Amino acid sequence: MDIYIKPVEKVQIIEKREVLLRDVAEVFVNGQTAGEAEKLVVFQISSDRKKTYLLSVMDLIQSLSRKYPNASVSNLGEMDILVEYLPRAEKKMKLWTLIKVAFVSLILFVGAATTIMCFHTDVQLPLIFQNIYYIFFGENREMPALLSIPYSIGLGAGIIIFFNHFSKLSLTEDPTPIEIEMTTYEKETNASVIDFLGRRKGGREK
Repeated sequence: MDIYIKPVEKVQIIEKREVLLRDVAEVFVNGQTAGEAEKLVVFQISSDRKKTYLLSVMDLIQSLSRKYPNASVSNLGEMDILVEYLPRAEKKMKLWTLIKVAFVSLILFVGAATTIMCFHTDVQLPLIFQNIYYIFFGENREMPALLSIPYSIGLGAGIIIFFNHFSKLSLTEDPTPIEIEMTTYEKETNASVIDFLGRRKGGREK
């Protein structure tokens, strides 16, 4: 019998203390249903407090080998799985979430505005506009509206197009730069947690 498993990088287990194979991996059994294999208990959570555990693909293979001694197990996914245990479902506080979003948005807005103004000052954008206006119209005018207004509109439109989202509208189905950065951050965080838990599990942590 051939068993193929595809473990995921991170899962969240709420309330229950037994982690089943189907909780941490996709399972395919060649020639028969995977229902029984999916219900195999591969890890027992020992603590009733919120905690993250490290589960190796070797743990999954050992559990399957004990259950199916003659089976051939092939791994098609992750080598290590993070199991985040929550003793109870966390309640979402919409008001607190809105406050945090508003606070972060304010900081980002002020920071971005300051950065843009500092850049414009550094490259002397008003003087550039003044010189361009003088070249084409022969007049010295400080920050001519003919150039500054289209530039401001273009700057805002460029930011919206770059981030690919405005309210609930999106220009394409591609992930936005922020989503890409968040995915990169999540992967690096998971890798760091796996490395830390792996060293502690192996008894090499100082």
